[in-house]
Amino acid sequence: MNIYETKTVSQLLSGNSYPGRGVIMGKSPLGKAVIGYFIMGRSENSRNRVFEEDEKGNVYTKPFDESKVEDPSLIIYRAIAQYEDKIVVTNGDQTDTIVDGLAAGKTAREALFTREFEPDAPNFTPRISGVLTKNGTDFGYEMSILKSADAEGTGCNRFFYDYKAVEGVGHLIHTYEENGSPLPTFQGEPRRIEIPESIDDFFEELWGSLNEDNRISLYVEYFDLENDESESIMINDNETRQFNEGI
Repeated sequence: MNIYETKTVSQLLSGNSYPGRGVIMGKSPLGKAVIGYFIMGRSENSRNRVFEEDEKGNVYTKPFDESKVEDPSLIIYRAIAQYEDKIVVTNGDQTDTIVDGLAAGKTAREALFTREFEPDAPNFTPRISGVLTKNGTDFGYEMSILKSADAEGTGCNRFFYDYKAVEGVGHLIHTYEENGSPLPTFQGEPRRIEIPESIDDFFEELWGSLNEDNRISLYVEYFDLENDESESIMINDNETRQFNEGI
């Protein structure tokens, strides 16, 4: 087995009807910092979401139709936050836990030791997070997963992975291995993936790899640290469907 083998996101996600929510961090071949986040959903409550970006670069999940919101506790949150030299990407309100911890002088890891997996038995959805730290024109990133120790949710296991950014390489972690009932938690280390230089190519490949019936939203951003510039692409399936139906 080649431990340094990289696969495309298409190879990893195509054919998987429900990987859930996913965090991506990595480095383009020419050195740009790359982040990505996607969400999927099966229930009406889970599918009733869109991404919204503010002027500070924060990305939030928001209800698409306010009248259909049932339980917002686990589906409405800040998914991406910019804090000083760090970019935080998570699948829940632990984004705020990490940012608040950093502001208090803690590490992201220390902050996450105050959190556990989501209380959505019997799935016990894991909390996945990524923190990219800029260091001048270079950077590294940390990814983590907090998941149930057993099928009953009696305890939390926490796993942390630190990466030195390598040109053309990234890592993907998502909440579920595949579709199921209950949903099987992601297993093993974050997957090593290929990062192309073109944000358009990466975005199109990633969106096209997500199951068309279950995908909801995707956000991808490339940062040029030398010029302090960034480029992002975002899509919300609910808005796309509404637009197409209105034509």
